[in-house]
Amino acid sequence: MQADKPNSKDGNDASKIAPFYLIVDSAELLRDFLPLGLKTVQLRIKDTDEDQLRREIRLAKSLCSEYACQLIINDFWQLAIDEGCDYIHLGQEDLQQADINTIRQHGLKLGISTHDSSELQIALDHDPDYIALGPIYQTLLKKMKWRPQGLEKLQRWKSRIGNIPLVAIGGLTPERVEGVFAHGADSACVVTDVLQHQDPIARVSQWLQECSEQSTNA
Repeated sequence: MQADKPNSKDGNDASKIAPFYLIVDSAELLRDFLPLGLKTVQLRIKDTDEDQLRREIRLAKSLCSEYACQLIINDFWQLAIDEGCDYIHLGQEDLQQADINTIRQHGLKLGISTHDSSELQIALDHDPDYIALGPIYQTLLKKMKWRPQGLEKLQRWKSRIGNIPLVAIGGLTPERVEGVFAHGADSACVVTDVLQHQDPIARVSQWLQECSEQSTNA
């Protein structure tokens, strides 16, 4: 039996996922991005040692606290607990290995990645605080075994999960945001479209404006 969660997913939750959700691979990037008005970021770092991860998490936590931005830690749930963070994101493989009871007992919110119906059911069984679906479009981030999910699948996901926030990720651009929100997404999550852009600062500003407009109209 899972531990009871102290958190709710209602509209009054101050730490709910913002319409624009940026993933970064370095806490230092937040020094430039947070002043633009970001309210949800994920720190996702691979292939580094624990000491460096702790330093990155501490810096990200400090900066996000200064700018009232929700910080989500990818994968490293024990470090997130140790460092006093309040939100983690787990992929399906990480979910299988995580101690969900411990995570919930420490009050952490939980986001979960999904790609097919079986993964969606697994995610729902863990009563997540948001569910991510991707890749919506072809993505350059990494080679994936899943084909692009498309907007219609995004709509089907939203009909199944109800009031749980739905995060769309994968191959998104500002030009595609209208369709993403129109098909049920509550948030658009971006990595390479910002981090590999020739002007990341301007791109974040564009994303913030576009997502704010579309989420208001959705």
